Amino acid sequence: MNEIKKFEIERENRVKNMGNNERLKNIGPEFISLAETQKYSYNFSWMGRPIIQYPQDILAMQEIIWDVKPDLIIETGIAHGGSLIFYASILELIGKGEVLGIDIDIRSHNKEAIENHPMFKRISMIEGSSTDENIVKQAKEFTIGKEKILVTLDSNHTHEHVLKELELYSPLVTKGSYLVVYDTIVEDMPENAFPNRPWGKGNNPKTAVWEFLEKNNSFEVDKSIENKLLITVAPDGYLKKY
Repeated sequence: MNEIKKFEIERENRVKNMGNNERLKNIGPEFISLAETQKYSYNFSWMGRPIIQYPQDILAMQEIIWDVKPDLIIETGIAHGGSLIFYASILELIGKGEVLGIDIDIRSHNKEAIENHPMFKRISMIEGSSTDENIVKQAKEFTIGKEKILVTLDSNHTHEHVLKELELYSPLVTKGSYLVVYDTIVEDMPENAFPNRPWGKGNNPKTAVWEFLEKNNSFEVDKSIENKLLITVAPDGYLKKY
């Protein structure tokens, strides 16, 4: 066995062991519950644009994109555009691929900043609801001729909305690629964590994922990712298509 393979096996075993360590697994939700009272996820940027994600999930997405090498990444929810820039930059390093961002409200200052960014050459944006029939139709047009497609969902976090997104966008994901659902951690947060939001315990991306998986056997939760990260906003949210 060569040294590279040996290292990979050792790493795989470490991740499995961490996944069986209940004390370690409990650290993530506890940390996030406390950190989000300080808006921790708003503290980071990618190539100059705010990226409202945890560093661990950013690293996980880098690994996924490098392994899958998608021709197209579709993301619902743009905000400041940091994730679009991030995805585009990894595709730039790979040397292929484009990113499509969809948001119901692309604010003018964010749109201008994204359009003026060096990575914009790999980015397209559509303004409108991700579950609107016309928007979905436009998104499907971007998939024509694409062999590998990856989708991330990060817009409205209510059960109903995310479930609808899962139903609409899961068919676009190609085998071996991922459908990543962010903020499933909401289900694991305290009851009063989101007092001014329409989502919370029992009504969030994770409950939508659970219902989706009951009716769809093409996807499985890739537990190895969250076992490796320990701290992630997407527990049960890294869905691999088989």
